[in-house]
Amino acid sequence: MAMPSSLLWAVDIFGRVYTLSTVGQYWDLCKDTQLEFKRVSAVKQCCWGLACDHQVYTYVFSGDVPIRYQEETYENQRWNPVGGFCEKLLPSDRWQWSDVSGLKHQQLDSFTLPSPHWEWESDWYVDENIGGEPTEKGGWTYAIDFPSTYTKDKKWNSCVRRRRWIRYRRYKSRDVWAKIVSHDDSDRLPDPFNDISVGGWEISDEPLGRLSVWAVSLQGRVWYRENVCHHNPEGSMWSSIPTPGEVVQISCGPYDLLWATLWEGQAIVREGIDRNNPQGISWSIVESPSSENGIMHVSVGVDVVWCVTKDRKVWFRRGVNSYNPCGTSWIEMVGEMMMVTVGLNNQVWAIGCDDRAIYFRQGVTPSELSGKTWKAIVSGRESDRSQTGSSTSLLSAGCFFTDDIQNQTNAIIQGDADTSSDTELPSVPMNLANTPPVGATANSPGNGTGSQTAELRANLALDSDQGEATVPSNNNEKANLEMHRSKSPNPSAELQWTNIDLKEAQKHPVLSVSTFAETSSLSSLGMFSAGAEEQYGADEHPLWAWVSGGGCLVDLHSPLKWFTVPSDLSSSVQSLSLSITPAQTAAWRKQIFQQLSERTKRELENFRHYEQAIEQSVWVKTGTLQWWRNWKPHKWMDVRVALEQFTGSDGMRDSILFIYYMYHEEKKYIHVFLNEVTIIVEVLNEAKHSFALYTPERTKQRWPICLAASTEQEMHDWLSLLNMSCCESRRIQGPPSHHAIWSVTCKGDIFVSEPSPELEAGPHLMPCDQMFWRQVGGHLRLIECNNRGIVWGIGYDHTAWVYTGGYGGGFIQGLASSADNIYTQSDVKCVYIYENQRWNPVTGYSSRGLPTDRYMWSDASGLQECTKVNTKPPSPQWSWVSDWYIDFNTSGGTDREGWQYAADFPASYHGHKTMKDFVRRRRWARKCKIVTNGPWLEVPPVTLWDISIIPSSDADDEEVVALWAISDKGDVLCRLGVTQQNPAGTSWLHVGTDQPFISISVGAFYQVWAIARDGSAFYRGSVSQKKPAGDCWYHIPSPQKQKLKQVSVGRTSVFVLDKNGNLWYRQGITPSYPQGSTWDHVSNNIRKMSVGPLDQVWVIADKVQGSHSLSCGTVCHRTGVQPMEPKGLSWDYGIGGGWEHVTVRGNATEASRVSVHESSEENPAVSKDLEDEESKGKTEQSKTPLMVNDSQESDRNAINC
Repeated sequence: MAMPSSLLWAVDIFGRVYTLSTVGQYWDLCKDTQLEFKRVSAVKQCCWGLACDHQVYTYVFSGDVPIRYQEETYENQRWNPVGGFCEKLLPSDRWQWSDVSGLKHQQLDSFTLPSPHWEWESDWYVDENIGGEPTEKGGWTYAIDFPSTYTKDKKWNSCVRRRRWIRYRRYKSRDVWAKIVSHDDSDRLPDPFNDISVGGWEISDEPLGRLSVWAVSLQGRVWYRENVCHHNPEGSMWSSIPTPGEVVQISCGPYDLLWATLWEGQAIVREGIDRNNPQGISWSIVESPSSENGIMHVSVGVDVVWCVTKDRKVWFRRGVNSYNPCGTSWIEMVGEMMMVTVGLNNQVWAIGCDDRAIYFRQGVTPSELSGKTWKAIVSGRESDRSQTGSSTSLLSAGCFFTDDIQNQTNAIIQGDADTSSDTELPSVPMNLANTPPVGATANSPGNGTGSQTAELRANLALDSDQGEATVPSNNNEKANLEMHRSKSPNPSAELQWTNIDLKEAQKHPVLSVSTFAETSSLSSLGMFSAGAEEQYGADEHPLWAWVSGGGCLVDLHSPLKWFTVPSDLSSSVQSLSLSITPAQTAAWRKQIFQQLSERTKRELENFRHYEQAIEQSVWVKTGTLQWWRNWKPHKWMDVRVALEQFTGSDGMRDSILFIYYMYHEEKKYIHVFLNEVTIIVEVLNEAKHSFALYTPERTKQRWPICLAASTEQEMHDWLSLLNMSCCESRRIQGPPSHHAIWSVTCKGDIFVSEPSPELEAGPHLMPCDQMFWRQVGGHLRLIECNNRGIVWGIGYDHTAWVYTGGYGGGFIQGLASSADNIYTQSDVKCVYIYENQRWNPVTGYSSRGLPTDRYMWSDASGLQECTKVNTKPPSPQWSWVSDWYIDFNTSGGTDREGWQYAADFPASYHGHKTMKDFVRRRRWARKCKIVTNGPWLEVPPVTLWDISIIPSSDADDEEVVALWAISDKGDVLCRLGVTQQNPAGTSWLHVGTDQPFISISVGAFYQVWAIARDGSAFYRGSVSQKKPAGDCWYHIPSPQKQKLKQVSVGRTSVFVLDKNGNLWYRQGITPSYPQGSTWDHVSNNIRKMSVGPLDQVWVIADKVQGSHSLSCGTVCHRTGVQPMEPKGLSWDYGIGGGWEHVTVRGNATEASRVSVHESSEENPAVSKDLEDEESKGKTEQSKTPLMVNDSQESDRNAINC
């Protein structure tokens, strides 16, 4: 599965709703067949439909994560001298039962389900958590008076108290059409609806999953559905939107585009749509492209508009964007259509005017939004598969029991492949062209004036720019095996594909090309009786009335199966059309063999010199690169590079890299033995194709050798060669072992290292700066594994990926990469810049700052100028996929325009203006995308934030492995069916929580710990193999005044990390009391941490001092971890900086343990000078924070994040 599936929705003329998957080949009929629909409008998570009774229905997809909504109310009490706290309140007080503000009366029995599609999940219960801390039993919080600041502790002056009651309701009508029940007043009820459109999910993500649902009534009025979001898929009420005229049809895009058509034939465009006003402000009128024929139908996408006029002509609108939603001018496209629909990525579908077939617009790219050609979708319906089998058997019977196959064979070989194909169409079966199809004719949606007989000769004649005809290819959607069909006494085969383009560019009539559109349409073969033809031809071609692509994501890198013959029929058709006579078959095979022999000779000719190279003892590769020089001023300088690879007497290869440079007009060089190189890593540089080489000595210095190539391809060639040479010199090949340590850089590159038994314990500890790391293809944000070889990762776009067992990928090709288990992988992340302003008495806030201020457009630190124009993607491998937009999800909150306020730069920012705020900033974001490949398969459909896999024992391979995760919405999930043979598992099991979570970890013996978004810790009780989800959460108090952000559980140890970078260890954990007792501080300056199955501790540390520079994002190993000293003694520094994540959850490689004193004496690298000065006066030896001077700036030449 190279890409996740999404759905194209369509309605046939009988009102039946079908879906077609982007990875499928058949139309699936919707489950609810009792309803007949007129129109549907789909998005990724749901579909809204308009039934023939003019009622609105919504179809919400089922998922592993339920749709839950938390109802809450507060119970308020006041203290009096007689009875203490009681329900009697003062007349000026709030209600006894109220909302959080106290202004709304909310009794428990006043809450009702909003519609029959909801059900209560539980009864009311008291929330015993406040601000991440557990309250006393009863959940009461105390204050002096209403309203005030509430605390969990009762004081002498606490006169009032309150507690929160919670109840959850769950949306149950999923995978069915749920009728939208209107609670509006009878006099405000909308008229029966005529059209509906859903979009706007990219305008804002607050609330989560917010959608804009627009509808048009029969009276021509426009209505907007309020409050449609993930937690309220039905919305709340309809609001009427005034329009300048009577509206016929409406279309809403994923962003802020909204167009509608008027009865008079004009289009109206909604302006002023944004996150604060999703309904928009005003309408603008756009005239029809044709004065004689008005606009009949319009459809919008991200930044495109298509329309169909009343004469069925198709038009494309130029110059449409968020700043100019009206566009500039119309372009006429060749073709006559009933309607068009624009989906994700601005892809376009349409319904033909004459044949009612669905067409897909090919060639739509970000640089060519109008596309190139229309191509018909020939997918069959799922219900036709049984007919297909019968038809195939009849086809075979006709093939074997008729005397003259040639007279009954009317199949066509029509190739429209690219000119790059080098397989010519054999000349032997060309006599097929002498037999014209039985009444085969073609109608073009772009030329509906008539039809013409299409002989095979005409169909095999190609346009001058089309190249040579090619044999059908299984993996090329443009090389299809096609057939004629006939369905009436005067048969007419509708055109299923035609070369439609811009009308201005069309200089000659398009050839009519006949195809068959349906697997069961075999009547044109002329071998059925009248009864058989009637049986299979009655409903062979579905006639479509409506299509919606709003939830259909077509990946330009993956072929679709919509345009090819279904596999259960194609083999029979090929055998019928190609295996004509034994003589023709023999000639066919002979010509193919000759072509393959010629290609083999031609390709082997390029590799003749390889044999000679293998015999040589020394092999040299030279080139010109740039080197970041050692002396000041540091800058890039041109150098000549030579890689000498030699073969020793034992047959092993080793290599030396020479770098020749000029120093004061004197030629010098430095050399590196590749068997000493510990890692070769790409460097995050927006202007250079650069990479770094580390050795143990340079890791200690935090000063690697940095090289840069002139092109991306040249850099990847060097990286691939150097990586392969390093692996050869260390005799490393094949996939990583189950005990491997995985890590991810801040760039998203994935590295793996094979651990030595001396890494954790032994008489001679191995320093972790000597570990060798090799790259694995792909791009991830974090990665987790266990010692059974199960590895999962999460991308920056929160997509989950599972490891396939391969190796290599990315730029690593050839022998250094596995031939299979490598798949395409993509990732999307945001680049942020800040707009800064200062207040002055004359103009207010403006972009004129003080001379000492930061740049008015800068990065988060304010030290580097970053404007919209000069800000590039993180590296040349990334490409922009969106425009700049204001980010409202900045920490600290924002106002309606995205601004954050503060007293000065830099300071603590907040989302509201006060009298003391003299500066403000707002964050702009832009999405960029990378496409690569590696040994990873996507695990749809839930997007994840965190993940954890249990460290397994050496049990049976079939044993189910516990895997827990946090969705990007904060839901806790448990993966079912995860085994060593099926690492992806089968489905998600939702585990209920009272609040969103951000981190989870499952340790040995099914110890499950988690961190909530408010920084509190939880322990899940009674988790076992038979009860994988456990039974309840136990709230664990956090370290005093600290909000936690990550937890990791090993065999017996539990470590947590707070938001200030402090590492804490949980004391007192025993089998009888798994929650533990107290927190002990271990270290500071920690970014991420991982606790392994042997309770080993590895972290990503910030501010690690080297001999040359200071680095951020360094892999560090906690040494001295013993059963009696679980917190360890000191830190050993490894590779870095620039690292973002590390996991040692798979390293269960045990070694003989020695005493702490012996190991520390024999490894002087683990020294006491790592201790922070803050630990002075502390007697506990385990408190050894990472030592840096906070006032020292990190060296800008180091490879940092």
